Amino acid sequence: MQVYTGSGKGKTTAALGLTWRMLGRGGKVYICQFLKPSGRVTGESIFAQRFKNQLMFEQVEQDWNLCNSENDPQQRENMQTAVAEKLEQITQIAREGKYDLMILDELVVCLEKHLARWENVKRILDERAKHVELVLTGRGADHDLIESADLITNMEEIKHPYQKGIPARRGIED
Repeated sequence: MQVYTGSGKGKTTAALGLTWRMLGRGGKVYICQFLKPSGRVTGESIFAQRFKNQLMFEQVEQDWNLCNSENDPQQRENMQTAVAEKLEQITQIAREGKYDLMILDELVVCLEKHLARWENVKRILDERAKHVELVLTGRGADHDLIESADLITNMEEIKHPYQKGIPARRGIED
């Protein structure tokens, strides 16, 4: 299992680089984005459509706004339920071994914000088919996750265009 964490940009991008590599080698990839706005067209979702025979791309179908939803008990409960259901589906997919690489984008944040339970993530890790490489991304990797991972990369933000008020750029951050 690999974990890309830290405050810097590039966690999802690094995981998607592995996607490109796996697809190039003829492997199959599963990606689930946990906290990206559902239904929003992004470069990742467009790319996934082009490789739909080798690449399954899903999102948790529950709206979540990192700034506002965390303090709303109903939205938090709805997201916890949606994440638990998705992790149950992912456990079955990982067990079947249809995909060589499984990327769970922003799941680390879900753990850190208590939207996901460690026991559910550990179950995926323990029950996956032996050949399945699991990649988790997001800020805030905790002790349990760090201890269980085989590879951890910490992305450190030193300078970012956001600091100058530059919004997400098409094809770069979007």
